[in-house]
Amino acid sequence: MIGLLKLLLKLLFRFRAYNTEVLSSPGPVILIPNHVSWFDWLFLGVLLEGDWKFVTSRSTAQKSWVHRKIMVNRRTFPIDPNSPYAVKRMAEHLQANGRLVLFAEGRISRTGTLMKLFDGTGFLLLKTNARLITCYVRNAQRLPFSPNPSRKSFFPPVSVHLSPLFDPPKPKDVSTTAGRLILTNWLRDLMIEQQFETEMKFGPEVVSEAVIESARISPGFVLMEDATRQQLSYRRLITAADLLKDRIAQKTTAEKTVGILLPNINGTPVTLLALWFLGKIPAVLNFTTGPTVMLQCLELSKIKHVLTSRTFIERARLDLSLLISAGINFIYLEDLKSEISGGRKLLTAARIFCSPDLVNRTAVAPGDTAVILFTSGSEGTPKGVELTHRNILANVRQMLAVTDLQDSDRVFNALPLFHSFGLTVGTMLPLIRGMFVFIYPSPLHYRVIPNAFYDRDCTVMLGTNTFLNGYARKAHPYDFRSLRYMFAGAEKLQEATSRLWAERFGVRILEGYGATECSPCISLNTPLHPRFGTAGRLMPGMEYRLEPVEGVDHGGRLFVRGLNVMKGYLNPESNAVFHSHAGWYDTGDIAWVDADRYVHILGRLKRFAKISGEMVSLTAVEEALAGAFPEFGLRCQVAVVVRKDEDKGEALIAVSTEPRLGLEAIRQVLKQKGFSNLSVPREIKIVREIPKLGTGKLNHRGLEQLLREQEKAPPP
Repeated sequence: MIGLLKLLLKLLFRFRAYNTEVLSSPGPVILIPNHVSWFDWLFLGVLLEGDWKFVTSRSTAQKSWVHRKIMVNRRTFPIDPNSPYAVKRMAEHLQANGRLVLFAEGRISRTGTLMKLFDGTGFLLLKTNARLITCYVRNAQRLPFSPNPSRKSFFPPVSVHLSPLFDPPKPKDVSTTAGRLILTNWLRDLMIEQQFETEMKFGPEVVSEAVIESARISPGFVLMEDATRQQLSYRRLITAADLLKDRIAQKTTAEKTVGILLPNINGTPVTLLALWFLGKIPAVLNFTTGPTVMLQCLELSKIKHVLTSRTFIERARLDLSLLISAGINFIYLEDLKSEISGGRKLLTAARIFCSPDLVNRTAVAPGDTAVILFTSGSEGTPKGVELTHRNILANVRQMLAVTDLQDSDRVFNALPLFHSFGLTVGTMLPLIRGMFVFIYPSPLHYRVIPNAFYDRDCTVMLGTNTFLNGYARKAHPYDFRSLRYMFAGAEKLQEATSRLWAERFGVRILEGYGATECSPCISLNTPLHPRFGTAGRLMPGMEYRLEPVEGVDHGGRLFVRGLNVMKGYLNPESNAVFHSHAGWYDTGDIAWVDADRYVHILGRLKRFAKISGEMVSLTAVEEALAGAFPEFGLRCQVAVVVRKDEDKGEALIAVSTEPRLGLEAIRQVLKQKGFSNLSVPREIKIVREIPKLGTGKLNHRGLEQLLREQEKAPPP
């Protein structure tokens, strides 16, 4: 009978199971799978010997004769989940060398992802000598009748992935309550790591193939819309990219790397996909930096051709004369579109309609460069960062492993695609996951964006501290009624911003931390494990180490390593330094990481001042002053810079946009928040506006330049 069932599963679901030899381990042992469908027991049952028993609920078994037949038999271990003796009975069975299959979530997932684990599982691991096997049932959430919002298929490919045999840790000198929580969290981390590793091993290996895989499931699904209200389904996205790639190939025959100078419009992901189909490398330019910096980036990446839009150039009033005089050739999407004949459009659309797999594409390896992005340059000349297909897919899958994002979610992304947060999380994640994304051309439209979010019924939004403050000033309290998750990154989330959103919109902002070099997410606060005041937990598959820093007693210079860490820099000197660390990326930040892997950022190493021998974080002082002067309104901003000081080595200087703000008010705020006198600025300078980068981060280099110009200017 078991053999017949296995054959049937292979025929219907292309069923495969991996590392099944671990199931022959003698008891006591617990098998913990994820639980995403009504048929998980079947996929596991055909692999198990007769003495394995599934833990089931007696109360659920009473619903119908079908439930009773399946849940109460010789292969099950029925319990009353409401009885305090249920865990005791399971413990006794395990202590008698039993083998149990336990769905630790206690229910079928309503999200299609891993939900919370009940700590009774931790109690079993704590009080018995049972060993552990974790299991990842892949793709079963798409089975019909599974109670989650994932798009369904009658016969999706399903596989079972079993872990090695684990011996649970033995917490010492802790109470039973604390011990069971420790082991429950340890178990969940194992399951998340297993999901991430399995998806990296068995999922598509390049970005374009991952998009096509999702297109294969729902080719007609409308997944993208821009401010023009033009919608793209998977089928239209891939058709447009296939048509565009042939025209690009003719214009850039000998070039491997091609520049992209485009805003957040549908044409940008289409262009990226077209270049990936050709096996070329897109280098996405930050148009807010100006022509001089853009030329530096183009010369660094040896680019001669740039794809752009004539309409965009005109509306953004970009002066490209410097780039044209340097020999850069601009290829306009409008011209390429006009060169495609109607017959070609019809034939390509018919081919892709038959199957998204029929798109013509060049073979690409996972370790090949997928995109070149340029660092913000807030503290120096921008560096060219090479992110591989593996890097981007790893970061997308890390995000999906720790959050419960669903097919039904609708992402609103106003962060520019030249920024890694906007590209990877705001755009590629929805395209790969199969979620709708609305891309908006500028994050600076503070009045329009809340209305657009409200109008499109979005549920997920990305932002930076600066942009979130702007939206809060202009939005109606009801604009974010449908918002499930607000992810903030790129700069430190200020307490005042978090409090404002909680009080006005009832929204908990989930802060993350990252770097372009890490694709970008390094850590993230999640709905299941938020810890306010931190930058969240390190992503699965990421290692870290801290190097000592003189003057910093608690914490150190943060280095991270993982599959999402870049291939390298285009800049030779920076690249040599990176590779000298053997795969470790130096974040340049001072941080400490607690026992639960939550990251606490103290500030950038370059943004510390050494005053009287002690290290003072400029970032911490700025954060303390943010929103501390409500009497001047939300537009009052304060930044902090450092100057040489003959007596104490260095001194802090406050820079503000509010002329009525005085040093004494600043001193009182810092004193109330527990800062020492060393952290109090010695002087205050007034400017009309504090410079910001296109990503919303404070432009430290621009601010220093502004102050130098102000000091040189003659008095009025």
